[in-house]
Amino acid sequence: MGNIFGAGEVAELAVQIEMNGKDFYTALAGRLPNPKVRDIFTYLAAQEERHMAVFQEMRGHLHRYEPPESYPGEYISYMRALAAEHVFAQRGKGKEIGGRVASEREAVDLGIGFENDSIVFYTGMTRVVPDHDHPVIEAIIAEERKHLAQLREMKEEI
Repeated sequence: MGNIFGAGEVAELAVQIEMNGKDFYTALAGRLPNPKVRDIFTYLAAQEERHMAVFQEMRGHLHRYEPPESYPGEYISYMRALAAEHVFAQRGKGKEIGGRVASEREAVDLGIGFENDSIVFYTGMTRVVPDHDHPVIEAIIAEERKHLAQLREMKEEI
């Protein structure tokens, strides 16, 4: 048998990513002058907060789960690597980065990068949680893709 993976740990990382996303978008909404950009960041902050609640609920019912692996520890190693590359997996980074952004263009570019990173992380997450949790994660991935599209459209406008 492979390494037993704590799927709740992955859900906890997802909560942290969403919390940092909310903090990032909230910080930007409070300081950028363009009302259209502020509105999209306010909307995205609310969406990230909603996602955070979904992952918190999921974390509460996930038990230790043993995903099928090619070699012991395959998925725990993969998820740790993804988390290490996702700056929003680090507590407090969203507000810190949002406070340093110098322009609307930079804000949108960072948002695009963070949404892309989240999609990759959540796609990987589907490999380490039970099948019955996949529809919830896939719905969040679909929403993150919408956020990505909205940010790309905003980038064209500014």
